[in-house]
Amino acid sequence: MKKLSGVIIVVVAFLLSGLPTHSAFAQAKKKANKDTEDWRYEVECAGVGKEGTYMIKVWSYSKKPQVAMEQCKKNAVHAVIFQGFAGGGQGCTPQKALTNNPALEQEKADFFAEFFADGGKYMKYVSTANDGAIGAGDRVKVGKEYKVGVIVTVAKDNLRKDLENAGIIKSLTSGF
Repeated sequence: MKKLSGVIIVVVAFLLSGLPTHSAFAQAKKKANKDTEDWRYEVECAGVGKEGTYMIKVWSYSKKPQVAMEQCKKNAVHAVIFQGFAGGGQGCTPQKALTNNPALEQEKADFFAEFFADGGKYMKYVSTANDGAIGAGDRVKVGKEYKVGVIVTVAKDNLRKDLENAGIIKSLTSGF
């Protein structure tokens, strides 16, 4: 019996050694955050959302597909604030960024560092469509990493209102 329990312990240890560790996931998340700080993503219109929202597809990069999926939410909000996106099929019209100040991110660096931190305030404005399920062809191996596309909805009216109230962007009625 002692010999059998020793064998079981060895087998369990062997099986667990093949599982990704928390530190491996944390390392991948750290790399993904660096990619996010560089704002390495692509965005496209994915359809017409409810009033006051945008439905967009965001492509993010990471060695771990799950990490890239999480970064898509952060990248989506960043795109709405600073980049905007082109129109196209599915009833999409081009959308300008919420700000036209290219230096805003640097000028308000403290605000945006906290805003885009993991679990930060940006999460209030974004949700994944289809519970974050990835469609066929939306997970592509590119070199040593994955390019993952996720459809998200961004509550752009609420985002604009809160950024205006915080003094980050100017109100549409504030004049020129």
